[in-house]
Amino acid sequence: MDFFVAFGVIFGGSFIGGIGALLIGKPPLSTIHELASSLKIWALVAAIGGTFDAIHSLDRGLFYGTHIDIFKTIAMLCSALAGANLGTLLIQWITQEPLSP
Repeated sequence: MDFFVAFGVIFGGSFIGGIGALLIGKPPLSTIHELASSLKIWALVAAIGGTFDAIHSLDRGLFYGTHIDIFKTIAMLCSALAGANLGTLLIQWITQEPLSP
């Protein structure tokens, strides 16, 4: 689920922003490309449902001995990172522009 939420934020947000850029007369493909790279952190935040829950589950895992919570949180973050990365790579492929660091 986290993979697809992060992917959807990157892909959908970039294309909606591109439509907005087209309406105001800016180049849509370069705007889509810029938005894809700048939305990555927000895709992660949206996928994990805010940062407090993830921090709380890490706290439970470290201080209360429930190690499964640590593994679940790490798996959730890795899945969200993979979804955001795939969305960004697809945007790069569609716009044919290299990603800036």
